[in-house]
Amino acid sequence: MSHDLKPPAIDPEKVPGREGSSYPGTFAEIAEGRIKRALGDALGLENFGVNLVALPPGCWSSQRHWHSQEDEFVYVLSGELTLVTEAGEQRLGPGQVAGFPAGVADGHHLINNGPETATYLEVGDRRADDEVVYPDVDLRLAPGPLGKVFTRKSGDPY
Repeated sequence: MSHDLKPPAIDPEKVPGREGSSYPGTFAEIAEGRIKRALGDALGLENFGVNLVALPPGCWSSQRHWHSQEDEFVYVLSGELTLVTEAGEQRLGPGQVAGFPAGVADGHHLINNGPETATYLEVGDRRADDEVVYPDVDLRLAPGPLGKVFTRKSGDPY
């Protein structure tokens, strides 16, 4: 594969990675080591986001959550991941996918319980009116006057 790509093509490995999460306080610990490469941003996409995610052993993709207005889709590229939903746990391997329709109150996340870093594509909408509900912890992400902000479930700020 050529490394001399020209737009609209890019090399995903050249997109800077964001390590960890933006969760407040101790909620962030579960995603330490997670690296997201915002491919959609690098390509100038505005209607939906695409992230290439590397999840090292023992790392979680996120706190278990669901979206009020955004669909989510994941495609496993390498490694094994444990998908956790209200129905329990199941393993996902390379080539397997999962989808999470907007407004369905089924909290989900991925955990890497395997011995090697797993990678997957994460695709979702970019809705300004989306609220994210985290059923297991006192956390929510809601629209605010300056963008989305983390609050307690009561609406009080962190």
